[in-house]
Amino acid sequence: MVSRVRSAGILGIDGYSVLVECDLSGGLPAFDIVGLPDASVKESRDRVRAAVKNCGFEFPLRRITVNLAPADLKKEGPIYDLPVLIGILCASNQLKLPPDDACFIGELSLDGALRPVSGMLPMALCAKEGGVRSLYVSAENAAEASIAGDLAVYPVSHVKELVSHLTGQQPIEQAPPYRPNVRETAAAPDFADVMGQENVKRALEIAAAGGHNVLLIGPPGSGKSMLARRIPSILPELTFEESLEVTKIHSVAGILRPDTPLVTRRPFRSPHNTVSAVGLSGGGSGRVPRPGEISLSHNGVLFLDELPEFRRDALEVLRQPLEDGAVTITRVAGTYTYPSRFMLICAMNPCKCGWYGHPSGRCRCSAESVEAYTGRVSGPLLDRIDMHIEVPSLKFEELRARVPAERSEAIKARVDRARKIQTVRYEKSGVTCNAHMTPQMLREHCRLDPESATLMKDAFDALCLTARSYDRVLKVARTIADLAGESEIGASHIAEAVQYRSLDGKRQR
Repeated sequence: MVSRVRSAGILGIDGYSVLVECDLSGGLPAFDIVGLPDASVKESRDRVRAAVKNCGFEFPLRRITVNLAPADLKKEGPIYDLPVLIGILCASNQLKLPPDDACFIGELSLDGALRPVSGMLPMALCAKEGGVRSLYVSAENAAEASIAGDLAVYPVSHVKELVSHLTGQQPIEQAPPYRPNVRETAAAPDFADVMGQENVKRALEIAAAGGHNVLLIGPPGSGKSMLARRIPSILPELTFEESLEVTKIHSVAGILRPDTPLVTRRPFRSPHNTVSAVGLSGGGSGRVPRPGEISLSHNGVLFLDELPEFRRDALEVLRQPLEDGAVTITRVAGTYTYPSRFMLICAMNPCKCGWYGHPSGRCRCSAESVEAYTGRVSGPLLDRIDMHIEVPSLKFEELRARVPAERSEAIKARVDRARKIQTVRYEKSGVTCNAHMTPQMLREHCRLDPESATLMKDAFDALCLTARSYDRVLKVARTIADLAGESEIGASHIAEAVQYRSLDGKRQR
């Protein structure tokens, strides 16, 4: 007899339908799994055999062949343990075949208990699109699976519990749809903790309002890292669609917290400067590459502290995602594209010792040493960073005064107003903020009056701007105008935007 049980798998960050076919035939006892299984899938034979026996069922002493269709896609992980066990019980007439719209996903322990698996949300979404109405998963995965909606999700703790449900003896209660109780944004660090640096805060407010990339340059202890870590507190809250995108990536990567199956806070990723190019872009030793840091920061912030200390090949990996909003990885198994639309926040010292240009005169670095240190960051990468912001050291009086600073809540209110203007402006275009404007949008929404055009031309010649940096100045100016509630870009907006390209001017000297 042949039994067929529906399941699902993961390909990149998307799910796909898998049909588990089980055949019992005569001959010497054997247990084979076909359909391009990896080592962890093949090991399910031993887990399933032990679970069947320890749950009080009879393991058939016949030739068992399990096919995971489609057979041309590599199957990875222990997620097929549960559907294989159900298939064997059905093929051996110990259990009736489940309905065609039922799907089973889960890893088994040797005693029949179900364990959680990674990537549940994309598999649940795929199952829903494939017509599944009942989804059986481990109790730990139920909340995450319920986010897909329009699915009856059944939390299963043990195989015996599942069999009792399928036979009608003791039904399992459906998992309620997950609803986050408290938004995580309240836990983000607050800008009120930062003393002084009002000019820098103004620049970061502009960056948050337009989704612009930022480079912070200043001596040690000036507050660069402290400021960067507070940027998520002034960013707009995630929409439900954005939350789903972020959750899918984090679920596949296996970093979702059990108590928060839906990511409601913008990610903030801060990899160490020893991270490899693969660690940033994604990849690994598996047949299917895993998401890297730039994908894990999708719809959030990627913070690179001590930028010149990163490996050159790792930094150059950022160039494509900064332009395209996605990273493409090619392997023997195929080509995979992961979303990576993030705000890049970088911090660096002006020289190797960190004190170049400080009033104390404590820097002893030569001009050649300073140039070699800053030269570790390539020109093409700097060109893709919208704003270069100098962060000066705080004076004693600023630290001692302890004047209450503006809270993130007040800054966020202004950022939200500017983002609403952009949402209306780019409605149905797929663009969500000024930083992602297309060339056609630039021509339409960044027109300059004669005074602004003259100022822009002078800056273009003086700073030797490229076409890309010219566009980025216009985008920043558009954001400054949005914060001011003005429909047209003025000369004052251009002047302020040009100030945030200071590194371009220094590189010409």
